Amino acid sequence: MELRLLRYFVAVAEERHFGRAAARLHMTQPPLSRAIRRLENDLGVVLLRRSSAGVEPTAAGTTLYAEARTLLDQADRARARVTAAATFTVGTLADGAGEAGTRLAAAFRQRHPEVSIRFREADFTDPTTGLRTGLADVALTRSPFDETGISVRVLRTDPVGLVLRTGDPLAGRESLRLSDVADRPWFQLPEGTDPLWREYWNGAAPLGERPAGPVVRTVSECLQAVLWNGSAGIAPFGHTLPDGLTWVPLTDMPPSPLVVAWMTARENPVIRSFARLAVESHR
Repeated sequence: MELRLLRYFVAVAEERHFGRAAARLHMTQPPLSRAIRRLENDLGVVLLRRSSAGVEPTAAGTTLYAEARTLLDQADRARARVTAAATFTVGTLADGAGEAGTRLAAAFRQRHPEVSIRFREADFTDPTTGLRTGLADVALTRSPFDETGISVRVLRTDPVGLVLRTGDPLAGRESLRLSDVADRPWFQLPEGTDPLWREYWNGAAPLGERPAGPVVRTVSECLQAVLWNGSAGIAPFGHTLPDGLTWVPLTDMPPSPLVVAWMTARENPVIRSFARLAVESHR
């Protein structure tokens, strides 16, 4: 027996009237009558006595009503337990999405009010923010990285620039080229970092081709290294910079794609919905 048909029957049995039950169920009377007939045919018994005044449950209908209430109560409790356990983890690299992120949050809450959202802020060692290890269901991150087994949708692309101290001789320039800072110490990413990711943030140069600066794991560590040591580091446009730092665009750096990503094999309706809403919110 379908739970939907049982809910219909319970409503009719309690209202003692098809019209009132249909209004309670937000449907019209003819399909409700057909549904009850189908339930009676499936069970091979008459459940309701019809009359001009309304309906009365038969002995079989009274028995079914008690059983149906028990089954529906159990189903409601199971749904509540599943909903309470439903958590959805979004991995990030502390890369704020601005107004688009606010729109995404509002749209997702409206579409999935039953889902509890958790955020996992990862460091630079894993640009997928924990997708492969199951620590995140989706990632709001930046490519490029190894996309094997991962589905990726580009949300937007941002220009990349050099982060400098405001008193730096290059800070007043309208734009720069990578060659302008070829002799400066360059941020290093930790051992084991995705090679594609490491090369991109090494100024599109293989490891070892630039003077080695400090090893950094987070956006905050990058900014502090510039502020205190004058290291060279690049960042996409839009990061909030602390006092004492400025950003100058690099004309020969490819833009940085902000993406939503997830493991293809673990795709489910909530992930698909999140990805669709993320794309829509960044249009």
